[in-house]
Amino acid sequence: MFYIKQELPINEQIRASKVQVIDENGEKKGVMPIHDALNLAYDKKLDLVMVAQNAEMPVCKIMNYGKYKFEQSKREKEARKKQKTFELKEIRITPNIEQHDFEFKSKNARKFLEDGNKVKITLKFRGREMNYIKLGEQVLNKFIEELSDISVPEKKPILEGKNMFIILAKKADK
Repeated sequence: MFYIKQELPINEQIRASKVQVIDENGEKKGVMPIHDALNLAYDKKLDLVMVAQNAEMPVCKIMNYGKYKFEQSKREKEARKKQKTFELKEIRITPNIEQHDFEFKSKNARKFLEDGNKVKITLKFRGREMNYIKLGEQVLNKFIEELSDISVPEKKPILEGKNMFIILAKKADK
């Protein structure tokens, strides 16, 4: 999805007859006709930019519009860098998992959690294993216990069809 930002009217795009003018230093110059404001901006080799479109009196500022747009895009880029993103990593197991496989999967889950991702542990029941749901719940609780030093479960083990799963999130740093 693309976000198209509203461009500010500049120079000849401004359709008001009179505007309140602020110069490049932030000082108010007062209300003046648009052609006088444009001449003032052109004399300083800058642009006249409408910053507020009030019903009574639009406010225009004299500035270098190209430099303003560049600095604005730089600020937006910096804000995007500071956003925290995470992925949901999935680990699939069965109720009768062997000890070595359990250790291997829990080591991977630990690595995912340390990288700042959430981990979804999905336990798949096959055939007659559906009769031993308690066994599956014990395996998931064993994962919760194994990773309890760095993670917290978001929900208790949930059974959906032939799958039971939990989602683990990294503990908040204090």
